[in-house]
Amino acid sequence: MPQSLPTDPTHFAAEIDTGLDVETDVTVDPRATGSAPVGTEILLELVDDAGVTIGTGEKLWAHQQPGRLHRAFSVFLFDRQGRLLLQRRALGKYHSPGVWSNTCCGHPYPDEPPFVAAARRTAEELGVAPALLCEAGTVRYDLPDEASGLIEREWNHLFVGLVTAPVEPAPEEVDDFAFVTAQELRELRAERPFSVWFETVFEAALPGIREIAGRDW
Repeated sequence: MPQSLPTDPTHFAAEIDTGLDVETDVTVDPRATGSAPVGTEILLELVDDAGVTIGTGEKLWAHQQPGRLHRAFSVFLFDRQGRLLLQRRALGKYHSPGVWSNTCCGHPYPDEPPFVAAARRTAEELGVAPALLCEAGTVRYDLPDEASGLIEREWNHLFVGLVTAPVEPAPEEVDDFAFVTAQELRELRAERPFSVWFETVFEAALPGIREIAGRDW
């Protein structure tokens, strides 16, 4: 059943449908790029209020005020000890550079299934394919980013899973990474800036996270 997250109208609004629906072993070449050709614009899937695709839009344009609702994904991967893999976004990124965030976030290409996009992008950014990846619901939100002036208006597909191979991040994508316990995550969030979307997607993914990593989360 859909659930409503507690919302602060001055900060964001969110609607969430959670639950581990699919559990799938993933086979991805960790160095496969699958990226759009250099020099071409990156298109996102625009969606309506029910998450149904209604067209495409250029990536930066979709994030400029007032924003256009579009499809996205967020990944939370854990190691065998139940620690969450975080990344610090590269300083050269146009959106939210140098802040900490979940394992991987991104946008499917038009007509690309979100599950495929999540596995692909994790390999591109972190040089490792998930050993296991499970769907954990969706969450919709409108989150302005005061630092950049951009806005995240997204219909976000959530994924949780396991990582068992060494992480080899791409320096143009990831400045740093860390595996953290739930307590270490709380301490890091108190000390360092995180992406504007992290709290929303983390809370939305918690039921699935606890299925993978335990009730301590």
